Amino acid sequence: MALVGAALKLFLSLLLWLNSLTSSQGKENLWEYRYPFIRRASSFSSSSSSTSSNGPEKSYDYIIVGGGTAGCPLATTLSQNYSVLLLERGGAPFANVNVSFMQNFHISLADTSPKSASQTFISTDGVFNSRARVLGGGTCINAGFYTRASTSYVSKAGWDSKLVNESYPWIEKQIVHRPDLAPWQSAFRDSLLEVGVSPFNGFTYDHIYGTKIGGTIFDRFGRRHTAAELLASANPEKLNVIIHATVQKIVFDTTGKKPKAVGVIFKDENGNQHHAILSKRWRSEIIVSCGAIGSPQLLLLSGIGPKADLKKLNISVVFDNKFVGKGMSDNPLNTVFVPTKKPVKQSLIQAVGITKKGVYIEASSGFGQSLDSIRCNHGLVSAEIGQLSTIPPKRRTQEAIIAYRRSKRHLPHEAFRGGFIIEKIAYPLSTGQLSLLNTNVDDNPSVTFNYFSHPYDLQRCVDGIRVVEKIVSSRHFTNYTQCDKKTLENLLNMSVQANVNLIPKHTNDTQSLEQWCRDTVVTIWHYHGGCHVGKVVSPNYKVHGVHRLRVIDGSTFRESPGTNPQGTVMMMGRYMGVKILRQRLGKSSDATSRNWLDIKRMEYQHFHSLVSMYYKYLSCKLSPFGVSFMLEYLYYG
Repeated sequence: MALVGAALKLFLSLLLWLNSLTSSQGKENLWEYRYPFIRRASSFSSSSSSTSSNGPEKSYDYIIVGGGTAGCPLATTLSQNYSVLLLERGGAPFANVNVSFMQNFHISLADTSPKSASQTFISTDGVFNSRARVLGGGTCINAGFYTRASTSYVSKAGWDSKLVNESYPWIEKQIVHRPDLAPWQSAFRDSLLEVGVSPFNGFTYDHIYGTKIGGTIFDRFGRRHTAAELLASANPEKLNVIIHATVQKIVFDTTGKKPKAVGVIFKDENGNQHHAILSKRWRSEIIVSCGAIGSPQLLLLSGIGPKADLKKLNISVVFDNKFVGKGMSDNPLNTVFVPTKKPVKQSLIQAVGITKKGVYIEASSGFGQSLDSIRCNHGLVSAEIGQLSTIPPKRRTQEAIIAYRRSKRHLPHEAFRGGFIIEKIAYPLSTGQLSLLNTNVDDNPSVTFNYFSHPYDLQRCVDGIRVVEKIVSSRHFTNYTQCDKKTLENLLNMSVQANVNLIPKHTNDTQSLEQWCRDTVVTIWHYHGGCHVGKVVSPNYKVHGVHRLRVIDGSTFRESPGTNPQGTVMMMGRYMGVKILRQRLGKSSDATSRNWLDIKRMEYQHFHSLVSMYYKYLSCKLSPFGVSFMLEYLYYG
């Protein structure tokens, strides 16, 4: 009790201090005290940027390119024993309210500015997509759902199941939470069971047939916990994290029989170039963890890829590999909007139906923003009204874009009452490719996924929509929505008219479910491939044809694991970090989290009730930054 009383006094004092701080001093980066090893790229010292270098340049045992979903746990683990340089092209997520709070989920995806946490790209299929551009990667911009891969997936990947089952909990104890089930999700769960998606498996991280409640990286306050927070358990004396560092190419020594990675060239936030050098010590490596778009792109820019394609762009060929960028795949997603007569609480994915038809059924609801936010300019990827899909490509002028923005001002708030039932194709057989358009690393490459080019994918979409039809007509769901039963055709027409992609529509053909699937396909950001095991990398993820280079991320996957891959990608970073350490130091050596992290977590639990007591007050009296700052203080100490 004495501890709670002291904590309450501290809390009230801090509350008063924060009110004065946010009004007088502006923003301060409290996270810099928590993560002293994170610095801006312009502070990096190298031969190309430093004029006062005395003695030999600093080198690193491991250089990891990409501080994302796999890169952060990988860097944390390797830093327990070796010097690690982690290079991330984006900024830090900790003080970014669009990343940190669930109610702002759609804003990061809709933000097309150069400093956005997400970078928009449009596949040649005409589907809008996003890639992360922030420390923490996709965990900063996704819907937060957490699940493990199935046991069969682990076996097929050739992973050590014992180490896998040790690596998942390492993630879960630090950033994963059990969700408070929203009313929409409860009705959806009951409807899944009513229509036969059974059994009910309760709350579980496991990927098993039936209906379940999964984990989430959002806590009870709607605050997101990302892979970047895993860096807190790193060895700060051996880890250097450089943000706003855009790696342009990997440097190779080609004087030997096989090219050898020796460093990377990157530019900082001011456009100045730097050279990071890999240690000459045995088994030192560069590890690429840039994701399914960034990793094959960087290999190509560095001279690893199809020889003819590289020569067209005057890229020096390091190793001719026709498979780099091939086998790209994205899980097709189709959604049905279900209106309600009253506002619904915002929820992202919490309940999921894992069917034996090869489709996953999920749901989301509500809209987390104010009236003003609905009418604000979200750019070319507005999550609410879609983009220009009914306008032929040659007529998608700037004037047409402005007209779309103008029309948004008249959208009623009531248009956002309701939610979505989502069906996603598991393990699509349709594949595409990635290729460079130019040699500018900041530009997106050309990406094609060929959605529904395989007839089995299309058939599974139709099967999934028929399950959705049963759900929206079920007793539990209609009781919750309090709306007259909508025919599937009416709901499909509403979805077609939402203009969610750039694919020409067939609005008079909604009776053809196959055509509807093609017309309304979108992404859930689970794209993968481009650096497949056996084609581009070995089973240990070492890049074919060169020494001292690996790729560790979702670009190596042939299939996306679980209903959401983020848990397995984070696990993969931890798993491979431990494997690399064991190979280098011996199996008896094991990477462990720092003890003080567990102590901090216990302190955080004591403060949780206090935060709950004052959260409404904070939300009203403090700016969003003030709330963010407050929660960071309580969490990090």
